[in-house]
Amino acid sequence: MRGAAERRRGAHPLPARRGPRGGRDRRPRPRREGSRSRAHLRAVLLHQGFHRPRPLDLPLDRPAARRRADGGAARGRGRPLPHVAARAGSPVTETEKRGSRGRVLVVEDEAYVRESLVAVLRAKGFDAEPAASAAEAVTLVGKAPVDLVLSDLRMPGTDGLELLRRLQSASPEIPVIILTGHGNVASAVECLKAGASDYVLKPADPEALDVAVQRALDARSLRREVRYLRGTVAPSAEPVGDSAAWRKVMAMVDAAAATDATVLLIGESGTGKELLARRLHGQSPRASAPFVRVNCAAIPLEMWESEFFGHRKGAFTGAGADRDGRFHLAHRGTLLLDEVGAMPVAGQAKLLRAIQDGEFDRLGDEQPSRVDVRIVASTNSDLEAEVQQGRFRADLFYRLNVVLRVAVAETAARLGRPVPDVSPETLARLRAYPWPGNVRELRSVIERALILDPAHALENLDLLPGPAPGPAGHDASPRGDLNLRDALTRLERDMLLEAQRRSGGVRKEAARLLGIDPRNLAYYLRKHGLADGGEEG
Repeated sequence: MRGAAERRRGAHPLPARRGPRGGRDRRPRPRREGSRSRAHLRAVLLHQGFHRPRPLDLPLDRPAARRRADGGAARGRGRPLPHVAARAGSPVTETEKRGSRGRVLVVEDEAYVRESLVAVLRAKGFDAEPAASAAEAVTLVGKAPVDLVLSDLRMPGTDGLELLRRLQSASPEIPVIILTGHGNVASAVECLKAGASDYVLKPADPEALDVAVQRALDARSLRREVRYLRGTVAPSAEPVGDSAAWRKVMAMVDAAAATDATVLLIGESGTGKELLARRLHGQSPRASAPFVRVNCAAIPLEMWESEFFGHRKGAFTGAGADRDGRFHLAHRGTLLLDEVGAMPVAGQAKLLRAIQDGEFDRLGDEQPSRVDVRIVASTNSDLEAEVQQGRFRADLFYRLNVVLRVAVAETAARLGRPVPDVSPETLARLRAYPWPGNVRELRSVIERALILDPAHALENLDLLPGPAPGPAGHDASPRGDLNLRDALTRLERDMLLEAQRRSGGVRKEAARLLGIDPRNLAYYLRKHGLADGGEEG
């Protein structure tokens, strides 16, 4: 018969293990290899290679294990595993946002791999967001700033290489890392030539992935800092001057800097136009972004489009690599078009489109590129005379010679200023002007007045074009017979006298009021016998 102890234990199909002295062995049995929980193995596999486990890998007959593998989602019980604690698509907590190492967009068509990559990157301190396709990635990049894109190479529809090209065209500053499980030397070289920051093979080691992402972000920050330092370092830190006219110029520059307006600087060589442009950039909200200067007079006609808009490899003979244009380099910053009057007529239409629409065609690209650039142009030429002689486009001139291109109410709303009233005197002044620039020039004048003199806006006649209306009863029509040449001569002399009166005899101020170069003013004064009056200023 069995003893009481054996009856309590119950029958055992295997013979009991005996100790060295014949008694039952109470020592713990050694753990057999492979006896770890399958949930733990699933976590290890996920950590090492992001593989999708087969359905049989989960012990479905054990509810507790299922809860652990599901991250504790079943009925709220069970502790979530670290690798699935942050689900793809779930909102990032404020704790994750604070101290984030950067916003990374993960583009992967396989949901499980995508979720795993997002979870690993979030665990490393990145603000990772998922995208299931290249189209979704492009949409997300357009909605919010992205610091880096991690994309699979092989995806249905638009693959990772095509996505890389699109991002390089639309947002060239965003680094892209290509991730693939089908790596070879040819595909790696192709991706790197297309502009990829790195090329990572799957299964990716989390530590190696962390290093690759951080290295790409560091390189991006370094490039931006170098461009910023190149743009801010100048022979002289600030323009220096103490005259009343100079203080007025500086006040105008500071007023325009607070807006995002296009600015045209006109002055003789050596008067500090570039210093004013740098001050304009430094005082603007774009001060931390690049300041890029391009000398329009030094660019050959055949290289003009490539220099401004860039090109792709093979776009023309000698294009051995992709190249960013000046508009790309100045993205979110300021682009100074120095000596804009020397720009070839053939390129002026394309420049006008880039200024108006913010987009242009890079040589060799099928899709247009979009950038956010503030334009500052400078010249020592009389652009109005250039327009009259057909050497400079009138629409480009009036586009450059504006502050904001919207109507009075729209401009006032954007600037946060009240809509001004138009006095009868102002209305008469505007009606008397011929408006050769049509609606564009009219809007330019209104916008300029709103920015430079918000207190009086359109009441300040100095900001309006054309001569001031004459006194009551003054007949501005030609006297005597209808001789056009004599009438124009009299009108020209009257305008010169009025400009001298309003400027107090200071020639530079008179030239500014007339909208002409001081050298041209000296010619007109000699022509009408008025050269002896006035000061140089």
